[in-house]
Amino acid sequence: MRANTVHKRAYNHCLSTLAARPLGSWGVSEAELSDALEVSRTTVRGVLSGLAAAGIVGTDGTRRRLIRHPVPEDYFPGFETETVAEAVERKFMQWVLQGDCRPGQVVNTSELARLFGVSTTAVREYLTRFSQFGLLKRRENSGWIFAGVTPDFAAEIYEIREMFELRSARRFVELAPDSPAWAELASIEREHHALLSEIDARYRDFSRLDERLHRLIHDTSRNRFIRDFYDVISIIFHYHYQWDKSDEKERNRVALREHLDYIAALRSRDLRQIDQTCRAHLRTARATLLRSIAVGPLGGAPERGRGPDAAKPGVVLPAE
Repeated sequence: MRANTVHKRAYNHCLSTLAARPLGSWGVSEAELSDALEVSRTTVRGVLSGLAAAGIVGTDGTRRRLIRHPVPEDYFPGFETETVAEAVERKFMQWVLQGDCRPGQVVNTSELARLFGVSTTAVREYLTRFSQFGLLKRRENSGWIFAGVTPDFAAEIYEIREMFELRSARRFVELAPDSPAWAELASIEREHHALLSEIDARYRDFSRLDERLHRLIHDTSRNRFIRDFYDVISIIFHYHYQWDKSDEKERNRVALREHLDYIAALRSRDLRQIDQTCRAHLRTARATLLRSIAVGPLGGAPERGRGPDAAKPGVVLPAE
């Protein structure tokens, strides 16, 4: 990771931490902040200098003080704080959701690398991660096949998703009140309300917000297998959602309200309420996925003579 990226990630992390603190004395040492942000003291000093220049943190003699809380404009944009792997993941998701990935389409990984501005190795490593879930299959001597999703596959994915998300949600409410995750959840909640108020014009922005909320919850599991699995969930659910446009606006309106119920349950730390709202939302997501699979790409009907469990046409991804 580039040094500048490390600084920006640490700076944003520190802002999220300060957002949950009361104004006034901030008695943290460079060593403590270095441990909390998981960066060197040199980077910490750069972060503190930036906070002082922005008028967020000042000094009172030898002690630091939090002068004001951060606002959204204080944060570096997300794309400036990404690792290479995260950048590939984001760009691949955008590529899929923009409709550039269609069943039967042949794609060259070197072309993807050029499009994303990364190495072919980074793209290949990203695609390899999906093979363990059966979503991508390696063809002998000629790259990859996107296997597609059948109703049976969707049912299996839903079962694991529910189990992992409930486990992650329970871990989320164990976080300390000053954890940056709570500040991020509050930011996501505000964006939900903003999107609902402009749903007629912005309903297609839902996918990004949906991914952000569920990834936040999965990331707090501190389990690399759960985090990796969410990459597959994002591709499967968001990609197939694009197939059925018939009631997209109303569907997204319902999902936004379910998200807000879910967020309120997380804030309450009531495990029973969390379980109820999480299961209700995931059942809706499963029904939407199954309906989208039935509709097929571009809103077309499934091919005649094909049973619901028949293999779907795949996306072939050659190695070079």
